[in-house]
Amino acid sequence: MMEAPFYIGCLILIGAILLDLWIGDPRWLPHPVIQMGRLITFLERKWNRGTNRRIKGVLLTGTVVLTVYVVTFFFVSIAYHIYYAVGIVMEICLISTTIAIKGLASAGKSVEKPLVNGDLVAARKSLSMIVGRDTEHLEESEIVRGAVETVSENTVDGITAPLFWALIGGAPLAMAYRAINTLDSMVGYKNEQYIQFGWASARLDDIVNWLPARLTALTMWFSSFFLRGSRHMEALKTTWRDARKHPSPNSGWSEAMVAGLMGVQLGGVNYYKGKISKRATMGNSTRKLLISDIDKAICYMHGGWLGFLGLLLIALYIGQFM
Repeated sequence: MMEAPFYIGCLILIGAILLDLWIGDPRWLPHPVIQMGRLITFLERKWNRGTNRRIKGVLLTGTVVLTVYVVTFFFVSIAYHIYYAVGIVMEICLISTTIAIKGLASAGKSVEKPLVNGDLVAARKSLSMIVGRDTEHLEESEIVRGAVETVSENTVDGITAPLFWALIGGAPLAMAYRAINTLDSMVGYKNEQYIQFGWASARLDDIVNWLPARLTALTMWFSSFFLRGSRHMEALKTTWRDARKHPSPNSGWSEAMVAGLMGVQLGGVNYYKGKISKRATMGNSTRKLLISDIDKAICYMHGGWLGFLGLLLIALYIGQFM
């Protein structure tokens, strides 16, 4: 996309965002991630056995990412060859499938709505659809924490990172990024089954999210000046102090920023299939989490990606002179 004229690059990025905001990820529309998942599952069953699992995992990562990139590049090239406008439309459609602005906001709202109505059972069920932790016995503040953490963490891999890679390499690279993210979510676990086989997928996911994660925290901070009640200086201190405490080298940046901006504490004790998991806390516990904090997290998410888009468009403009 960097080689495209400035206005074409803007059209593609903004068009993809508007399309996602309009239709999101409707269930009736086949999603590329489903096909990626099927390919990963097929290869994982064949290769995740015996010896040399780390090498086989490297092969899995390379095969899936390269396949997705080549296939996407092939179809996009054909579309541009047929007619330039067809290629633009195809890139818009493909990039829109790699971002989830509407889906992420809806996920937060799906938890917030039953909480507002006092229905903890429904709120727990909605939260269980978007997190891996046990939710059956969570109280209101813990349900809110789960929703806030989900929205703030996933702003990077669900929105800003795919836009970042789309800027650099158009739809093919955005789809390749989504393949990396899908690999990490499926085999990037540190358990006996995947610690070796999923090593390459997890490390590559860390690499491709490194810069977008830090830029997203920065754009969240700048956007917070438009949101009343934000704790700007506390957010900077909190992010610098706590971001590295997160198990992921990248997810902590946006989460710590949101915690600091709202003056709340995220992280702590979670349960997974009945087993306790203690995660480092982020932010200062100056007050109890409130239902309205979910909406605040969504606002910071929107501010973050809008600011990030501004940075990308500036980079695209500068790139045309290089």
